Amino acid sequence: MRRVTGIGGIFLKAADPTALGAWYRTHLGLDMQEWGGAALAWNEPADTGTEGMTLFTLFRADSAYFPGACMVNFRVPDLDALVAALRAEGCAVDERVELSEYGRFGWVTDPEGNRIELWQPPASSPG
Repeated sequence: MRRVTGIGGIFLKAADPTALGAWYRTHLGLDMQEWGGAALAWNEPADTGTEGMTLFTLFRADSAYFPGACMVNFRVPDLDALVAALRAEGCAVDERVELSEYGRFGWVTDPEGNRIELWQPPASSPG
């Protein structure tokens, strides 16, 4: 079974996301958008023809979306299969699976307490 196929996003908390976004725009050239992040487009090897993007997003420091200072979002081809495998392996997997226009999301916590988001993009969009 294929597990992680790439990084879907990196999310940071910031005391002032707007100011930090301006720093990333000015110093690293990221095209920071009104929604709080930048989408970095990429292509897989020519034989797959897959296109996608990796997000870099800044959240307010008091955001409840994830604990800690950062969270990595990994792209996965089959969220249900991976979540089942992680549970069978004794991993701390969140019971909740979320469906949105952006795809399906699940979460697992590593042994150090870091929350990891697992993302299965919708079949109809680049992921």
